[in-house]
Amino acid sequence: MNPSARYDCIVIGAGHNGLTCAATLAGAGRRVLVLEALSQVGGAALTRDFLPGFRVSACAHLLHQMPADLIRDLKLDQHGLAWSARDLPTTAVAAGGAPSAADAAAHAAYLERMRRFAKALVPLFSKVPPRLGTADWSDRLALLGLGWQLRKLGRRDMRELLRIGGMNVYDLLEEQFESDTLKGALGFDAVLGTNFGPRSPGTVLTLLYRLAAQAAAGSGSMAQPTGGLGALCEAMAKAALAAGAEIRTGAPVAHILVEGDRAVGVRLESGETVAGAAVLSSADPKSTFLKLLGTRYLDTGFVRRVRHLRARGLAAKLHLALDRLPVFSGIDAAALKGRLLIAPSLEYLERAFNHAKYGEFSAAPALEITLPTVNDPALAPAGKHVLSAIVQYAPYDLKAGWPAERERFTALCVDTLERAAPGLRASILGTELLTPVDIEREFRTEGGHWHQGELAFDQFFMVRPVPGAAQHRTPLPGLYLCGAGCHPGGGVIGTAGRNAARQVLAVGVA
Repeated sequence: MNPSARYDCIVIGAGHNGLTCAATLAGAGRRVLVLEALSQVGGAALTRDFLPGFRVSACAHLLHQMPADLIRDLKLDQHGLAWSARDLPTTAVAAGGAPSAADAAAHAAYLERMRRFAKALVPLFSKVPPRLGTADWSDRLALLGLGWQLRKLGRRDMRELLRIGGMNVYDLLEEQFESDTLKGALGFDAVLGTNFGPRSPGTVLTLLYRLAAQAAAGSGSMAQPTGGLGALCEAMAKAALAAGAEIRTGAPVAHILVEGDRAVGVRLESGETVAGAAVLSSADPKSTFLKLLGTRYLDTGFVRRVRHLRARGLAAKLHLALDRLPVFSGIDAAALKGRLLIAPSLEYLERAFNHAKYGEFSAAPALEITLPTVNDPALAPAGKHVLSAIVQYAPYDLKAGWPAERERFTALCVDTLERAAPGLRASILGTELLTPVDIEREFRTEGGHWHQGELAFDQFFMVRPVPGAAQHRTPLPGLYLCGAGCHPGGGVIGTAGRNAARQVLAVGVA
């Protein structure tokens, strides 16, 4: 190898995790290079035009899971991060009226209990998971610490958490409430971005994961950055640069280079090679191991586990350019500042999911809707608006194929919105639908999964993404994972990148 430069650490990908990783390493005095395939930073959390003059957060569109201490430590406010709105409300778009007084009281008690459970899980997010089956005292102490976190809940809450932890969210919510609208809205957060319906085992886990991330984010966590989520990543890039990191966009990595059974750098698609003592990949695990590294450097058992990692996307993203603000039936104008949910019942969600089991898109999809221009008018021309919606369920492996079904599914989504907001269709100036196949192609995420891998008991915490690569380290010395595919998981959090950086610093390889 004839490298053009040598760095302590090379970070693949300038999404929010890669940038957090780079800023943390550079802040500790390491010489860091970030390589991004796209022409701008942000990965799937970038802001771009989808129609001239209409800008949108391309995939994720709200910030509600990034830890408050991470934002503070990176001094993102000093690097340009501003907020167009915080403490955004969530409103269910459905007939049926307000919940009963009994449901309102039950909801308050439910939220208080679930928040207690979530807070108990928060410390786990910022720690490297312990290894299983070892005699190392650090791993044993970490497991004891996990047990202590649960024990601190008290006997009653600990028993309740252990009881519900493996349940499906359908059964949990059926125990608590009568209102279909309330149950549908609460259940939607357990399945958003997943390959699950509300009756799927483990959906209480995905709900607790979301709540724990929100608890770490603190008050005002449901927020919209001014300029979209791309502005958040631009501030993170400035933080990394201020710490001393270098960032190169338009520099896709073709291969991770290996010498003497160790990662020693990367080769770009341009043919240029760059040497580094450590390589940290925020690309998804399948892309990292099977494409960038190659299977010849890994044992067959590990390769088999990676190949079987469940990472097929089931959520699409719909963008609409509108010539006026839509009016949703029965919804107060103030609610348009936040997110709107079309998930009128748990049964509706389960029926929507049923189609995906057979390679079909939902005949009646569920949607999380935002109108970002209500809070940030600069995202569209004067008087015009953007609607952004996450749509469930749209399987990556669509039986009829997305080229043949794209227009029909887009029309179905618009029909669903039209029923909720009569007259919306007539105001549409342009549309963009990103299927999981499009997300895979645009953001180089294998399978187009929002979390780079399903968040399930067998792909979570101590076994995420797979055994042998669950502590950010990989079977190949010098190669680390720092993206959403490793602990703690997906969402615009940044914790995976920070944890990976701390692991590198603790090991002292760079």
